[in-house]
Amino acid sequence: MSEGGFHVHGPHDHEVEHASHANGSTSMAVATALLATVGAVFSYMGGYTQANAALFKNNAAIKKTEASNQWNYYQAKSSKQNLAELSLDIVTQPDRKQRYTESIERYKSEKQEIKAKAEALEKESLDWDAKSESQMHEHHRWAQATTAIQVSIALAAIALLTRRRGMEIAMYTLAGFGVILGGLAYLHL
Repeated sequence: MSEGGFHVHGPHDHEVEHASHANGSTSMAVATALLATVGAVFSYMGGYTQANAALFKNNAAIKKTEASNQWNYYQAKSSKQNLAELSLDIVTQPDRKQRYTESIERYKSEKQEIKAKAEALEKESLDWDAKSESQMHEHHRWAQATTAIQVSIALAAIALLTRRRGMEIAMYTLAGFGVILGGLAYLHL
């Protein structure tokens, strides 16, 4: 420092200061490029899980419709059984009573098979619904991670323009949070 209370930089001091700013800019640029790459992967995974969720929900609806068809078939068999039971009560000829008794037993047996199939289809529908919900949860995690990464990239630009250390710290903090969210999504948590 000189006697007047101010300091005059030499050429070397200026170059060192300029190099340190350039190195900071370079590391921020590299960090931004890495974040953009990570964000693109997270965004892809978010879209992938969202598409799976929609596909699984569609499969659930198909199975629910198939189950409904089986329950309608079950109801039709019940109606036929009821008519055969009514006919059994009305007819007096033994050979016709035997025919209606056999029909009643056949309808009972068929209804058991139809009911089992309908219940199995309903279970499949519920399983597809659960898979869809799981994929939507994972999708939300990927979307949160992508958003955090995108905001951190914006903070990196602000940090580069303003040269404020606080913005750089905020950028790295939010980027870390985004990577953690992406890890949670990857682990299905």
